[in-house]
Formats: sequence, C-alpha cells, structure tokens
Amino acid sequence: MKEATQHNPIFQRTQDFGAAPTDVRETDHYQYEYVHDFVERWDDLIDWDGRAASEGSFFIDVLKRYGCQSVIDAATGTGFHSVQLLKAGFEVASIDGSPQMLAKAFENARQRGMILSTVHSDWRWLSRDVVGRYDAIICLGNSFTHIFNEHDRRRTLAEFYAMLKHEGILILDQRNYDALLDGKSAPNQTPGHKYYYCGANVTAEPEHVDEGLARFRYTFPGDEVFHLNMFPLRKAYVHDLMHQVGFQSVTTYGDFQSSYKESDPDFFIHVAEKSYREANVDRDADKS
Repeated sequence: MKEATQHNPIFQRTQDFGAAPTDVRETDHYQYEYVHDFVERWDDLIDWDGRAASEGSFFIDVLKRYGCQSVIDAATGTGFHSVQLLKAGFEVASIDGSPQMLAKAFENARQRGMILSTVHSDWRWLSRDVVGRYDAIICLGNSFTHIFNEHDRRRTLAEFYAMLKHEGILILDQRNYDALLDGKSAPNQTPGHKYYYCGANVTAEPEHVDEGLARFRYTFPGDEVFHLNMFPLRKAYVHDLMHQVGFQSVTTYGDFQSSYKESDPDFFIHVAEKSYREANVDRDADKS
C-alpha cells in the first residue's frame, strides 16, 4: 500500500517536482501538483467573498446575453463558479481532472445548501465522460494553461467544441502571459491578486518564466509554499487555435473590461462562439 500511495496523487500531501522543477513540463503532472494540503488552502487564496465582489456578475451577464441555460464548468476547482451559477439558476455540470478538487467543491457546495453534479474527467476525453450537449462551457482559473502539449490543447478545444450546442459559447481565461514574457507587467504588482486571488496574507507570483514554462509560487501564512507549473500561452496563439478548431468569433476582455491596454490586465477572458452571432458581439471588446 505504501508503494501505491507514492504514485497516486490522491494520497499525496506534499508536492514533488524532483531535483529540477523547471524541467517538469508535462500536462499530466498537474494531478501531482494539486495535492491534499494545497487543495485545502486553495480557498484561502481565492477568498470567495473577495472573488465575488471583484468579478461581479460578469460571467452570469455573458451567459445570459447568449441565452445560455446549461453550462459545463470544466475546471471546477473548489467550486466557486459552479456555486455562483447554480445560485443564478443555471444547470451546471461540474468537471475537474483532480479528484481532490472535486471532493472539496462538493463539500463547499453542500455547506451552502447545494448539491453539485460532479464528474471526474480529463478534458481530452470529455465527450466520453459527459452525456449531452450544453449551451456553454466555462474553463476558468488559468486552468487551460496546465496543458503543455499542442496536440492536447487542440484535442481539448475540439472536445469543448463538440460538447457545445450549435450556438453555444466557450468562456476560457488565462493569465496575461504576454506581459510576463515581454517584461511589461506592472511594477510591484502581484499578478492576479487584484481580481482573481483575493485572499489576505497570501501571494501568487511567478518564480520562473520562459517561452515554455511559467512556474508560480503560492505562499500562505506560516510560510507554507506550493508551486504550479504551467505553459505561458500568448493571447494571439489562443485566438488562432480557437479559430482553427472551428470557433467562428473570439471576443477578449481584460480583467472583465472590454477596453484595455494590452500590458495592463492580469487576466484575459476569451468568449468564443461556435457559430457567429453578430448581435451578441460586444463591439468595444478585442475581437478576432
């Protein structure tokens, strides 16, 4: 049993990136990064009340604008957005590749009087694990950048595309890796802390960035430290990939705003339409 637990992420309590952490550039390694102790601290990083105040009704407004009712929350995490959408009256399927995260999300929802419909699934085989077609898929929390292999990124977006109804939309966010890679991030500013990671006395900051890896350090009170290794996707590349997979229009917001200077936002939020619907496009937002 001891040998099995060493290789099963469900039982791990501490992260292990080996002797050369910046050499770990594999999609499947995320399962070993979201260990039990990190998941238990994740809500301290997010701060649900702070996150709700910072993003307001942005995602709910977008979904309603497109007439969506059924939604796949493809990166459920600890359940924040699934709970927000359920409270707003949407039908939600909560998906995550981390069983630890799903367990935490289910408990968080239960404490708030809700029952999540959870599915443990890898995005690359989403249609195998989830039945039906949905009006929208959301993939938030910079989660898409856990994918290091381009073939896997294409396959994931193709799965998302296939799971959407004809006029469905995909909402996918990412850090502003362009600013990080080009050295244009705002000085003395912790990336993502203003809108996304609202917890007090916690930090989420880049420890290493190159064209093939963004390694982030998460520090909690008591000097407890965790890391995530992610691929630094440039915005233009994501747009192009979405179009190649079949999405007809992609509208991008910067920190929930339709107008922004490219280097300013911490996060980009892409709204990709499966079929083009001009009436629903915000003309002030960055489009491609």
